[in-house]
Amino acid sequence: MSEAEFKMPPGAKVLVTGATGFTGAVLVRRLVEQGCVVRAIARHTANVGALKELGIEWFRGNVYDADVVKAATAGVQYIFHAATAYRVSGLPADEHRRVHETSTQLLAEAARNQPGFKRFVHVSTVGVHGHVENPPANEQSSFNPGDDYQKTKAEAELWLHAFASENKLPYTVIRPAAIYGPGDRRLLKIFKLAIKPVFILLGYSKGLYHLIHVEDLVSGLLLAAVHPAAQGEAFICGNPEAVTLERMGRIVAAAQGKKCRVLRLPAWPVFWAADLCELICKPLKMAPPLYRRRVAFFTKDRSFDTRKIRERLGFRPCFSDEEGLAQTARWYKEHGWL
Repeated sequence: MSEAEFKMPPGAKVLVTGATGFTGAVLVRRLVEQGCVVRAIARHTANVGALKELGIEWFRGNVYDADVVKAATAGVQYIFHAATAYRVSGLPADEHRRVHETSTQLLAEAARNQPGFKRFVHVSTVGVHGHVENPPANEQSSFNPGDDYQKTKAEAELWLHAFASENKLPYTVIRPAAIYGPGDRRLLKIFKLAIKPVFILLGYSKGLYHLIHVEDLVSGLLLAAVHPAAQGEAFICGNPEAVTLERMGRIVAAAQGKKCRVLRLPAWPVFWAADLCELICKPLKMAPPLYRRRVAFFTKDRSFDTRKIRERLGFRPCFSDEEGLAQTARWYKEHGWL
């Protein structure tokens, strides 16, 4: 995949939601580098300091605020909708719905009214498929979301498919696999566990996990915005094969010059403890120290057939699991995170 294949038109007017997030920050930097005119929606509480030098036009407010969306979308040609309520424990279902569904509806309806609008790139998640009973799953596999985050992401995507078809809105859906890379915190705990004297894993499943380096994901998003064959399609964006959690641990440990010793424990007592934590903490509006979603990370298989994005769009990840995990582990170490 050459640079030209995922390069935006010079001067393209682009709106990004979720720009202060892990993926969004990499995306807006790449867009600015390519000469795009970038706008972004960010909550009033979001820290935009790290992106200030990029010259982004900020619209402060909630992504599900109709007035904010109306102002931010005026005259744009591309929208990358990457806002998400991922990893926010104890968040009410209604807030998940507003962040994922209401925002998608407002943005898509606004995009439809913009003259010369080119492409709505909707960032969904492989989580809409839930636990994969018979891996690997592909884009046609049934949706089986398991929590409010996954359910509302699935509902937003289904709504968009129907709306875009009825209203001739140019769009593409990208379902990223597990996103990681330097600066990521969602997999940091796994890295920390992997370099301990004993790497403890819960349950006895394969623990298949499908990865995509953030730089590769951003390349996939840009490709989805400009490739003619991406129009009206959904693509799972991940490396060619899944990796087991045990293999991840061994790669990370080796990158730190350590030996990985694995110990597997039954998961059900930890699930019970997580349920109890959530039961106690939720009424008190406290973040539970342990919750079911975190435990399920160790017990569910997430393996996908990622051929479609490679065969249809020519997408080729630059980072293998081994290269990306080792690079990320070194970055963590250099920055005092490990």
